[in-house]
Amino acid sequence: MLLLRQLEFAFRNTDTLSVAGVGHPGAAASGRGYKTPGVSPGGLAGRIPAVPAAETEMPQLLRGADSALEEKARTLLRANGAGRIATEIRVEWSSRLKTCAGRADYRQRLISLNPQLIHHPVELDRTFRHELAHLLAQFRAGRHRILPHGVKWRRACHNLEIGDEKRCHNLPLPVKNYRRRFVYRCPNCRRNFPRVHRVRRAVACLACCRAHNHGEFAARFRLQLVEEACCSL
Repeated sequence: MLLLRQLEFAFRNTDTLSVAGVGHPGAAASGRGYKTPGVSPGGLAGRIPAVPAAETEMPQLLRGADSALEEKARTLLRANGAGRIATEIRVEWSSRLKTCAGRADYRQRLISLNPQLIHHPVELDRTFRHELAHLLAQFRAGRHRILPHGVKWRRACHNLEIGDEKRCHNLPLPVKNYRRRFVYRCPNCRRNFPRVHRVRRAVACLACCRAHNHGEFAARFRLQLVEEACCSL
């Protein structure tokens, strides 16, 4: 079954929104960030090796904004022609990130990092650049929708000196399983989209919108609720 994040998008009033995350103006990495296959919403999952419980306590210095990383982000953005958003970029350490290493939110110009990354300096730098690549790619795309880990993101990774960056990683990290109680279906292609939560905005099948409406939202491809039940991933 194809993942919902690959096939659908939504509109709220006149502003476009991505479902699951990262990939166009205002999306949250990108969840976007990137994750291990099979992981439900989140950003970069499965990227950090597990560490002893005593080491997982977030140091006092890893709370809130990180001015050093913010300055680094601004420098990299200016060097790649994105000076217009460089001064708006924020980088924070977030204890709310448990199963993912990083997340990018273009609307808020925000990169959130998992405090556990401090134990993995190499992964820290790559994750930081990975998330920054989401913001850089979306800046270049303007108001156009882009794939979270598509060609534009890969080009941004190359510009940020992580040209070999991959979307998925299989490093051990606890993963949560979510019960998908709602199943939606595209009235055109008949694909099913299981969801954890009820959809409360206009959501259409992205594959059909691309194939039949130049990638623009079309009400005739709006997903319809066909089942409300409890099912495991």
